[in-house]
Amino acid sequence: MGIYFGTDGIRGVVNNDLTEQIAQMVGNALARKKNNAKILVAQDTRQSGSYLTCALATGALKGGANVFDVGVLPTAGVSYLTKLKKFDYGVMISASHNPREYNGIKIFDSDGRKLNEKEEADLERYFGCPHILSSLRVGKYKKRNSLQKYYFDYLCACAGDLSGLKIVIDCSNGASYRLAPKAFKRLGAEVIKTACSNNGLKINERCGSTYIENLRKRVLIEKAQVGFAFDGDSDRVIAVDENGQVFDGDMLLYILAVSMHEKGLLNGNTVVGTSHTNTGLLIALNKKKINLIRTDVGDKYVIEAMEKMNLSLGGEQSGHIIIKNYLNTGDGVLSALCIATIMKQKGKSLAKLFDVKLLIQKNKSIFVEDKLKVLNNEFLSQKILQISNSIAPAGRVLVRASGTEPKIRIMIEHADEKKAEEYLGELEKIILKI
Repeated sequence: MGIYFGTDGIRGVVNNDLTEQIAQMVGNALARKKNNAKILVAQDTRQSGSYLTCALATGALKGGANVFDVGVLPTAGVSYLTKLKKFDYGVMISASHNPREYNGIKIFDSDGRKLNEKEEADLERYFGCPHILSSLRVGKYKKRNSLQKYYFDYLCACAGDLSGLKIVIDCSNGASYRLAPKAFKRLGAEVIKTACSNNGLKINERCGSTYIENLRKRVLIEKAQVGFAFDGDSDRVIAVDENGQVFDGDMLLYILAVSMHEKGLLNGNTVVGTSHTNTGLLIALNKKKINLIRTDVGDKYVIEAMEKMNLSLGGEQSGHIIIKNYLNTGDGVLSALCIATIMKQKGKSLAKLFDVKLLIQKNKSIFVEDKLKVLNNEFLSQKILQISNSIAPAGRVLVRASGTEPKIRIMIEHADEKKAEEYLGELEKIILKI
């Protein structure tokens, strides 16, 4: 990771970690990277979205780039439109699943791919110091909300008939608040909406993929066959079946992998997961003659591995799922449409599509002031090693820094739930003391 870029773009609290000046420098840096650059920009529903869009556009226009603002749109829409309409860069103003006071900047290249770490480092050289380059030829700013239709039509073309399915949609009051329910309706589903407003003050607030209870209750009340919850920019999806059982990214990845394998669409018969991907999933996939490889946590690392090995499917437990046959980035709405299509075509519920025994995983996120200080603590390192040795080979322990928030995340995987909770508590106490 660079000075500004984390695991998923630039992220921070607006006017604290993420300022108008940073946004303007990013826009200006893109203009300096390519003469007469065409830059597409979109945002989620956060109140600060327009503020940062204007700042980024100002920097880009000063540098001579032309900026095309498509309004509120999911992150995957930026990826798709950037490639389709031959923009030089696509920029999404969003902090994804983070609270409303956060915002972020995600950048895509002309092929609709997120910048890799080398490209991010190269771009940072242009705005590592507070300098804005002004061009004698300033660029133009244009509103182009009409471009959203191309992405919407493509989403619908990727899925099948959904008539007969009753589906609850939770858009986290975020970027897909209008588009997702409309897509499911277009394909024939009966749609029940929750948290589907254009209200950035309530984005990710007790709703969406990080607060699944909202969706669970609604699915049970409405007696729906399935429910899907997205995050603020809709690059994640978590599902709930008719009985209220939650299906995370691992579980949805398995359903997609098996379906694609059966249709001969799974390149290399291999799926990419992360260090958090449940070992039970690995065992179940192997039984289906499907391989699983793990990367570091972060969809950018999943995508890099997929590209290196020319693979077609990868994802994270958090709900980022990349179906590379369709798009070069994670798309929660697309993944949900594909899952619903599998349900309809096979006439099966999520529970019947997922015949896997998962290992117990206990996760905890702890707010800290200094992530590096915690991770470099010798006593913590010794404790992690001790626990790892005691639970191997039946279990795993993972302690890592969040790439988007001031948090340390702990994961314990073990067959014994009480043991997993015990080890989790021991690590939490140490971290809180540091």
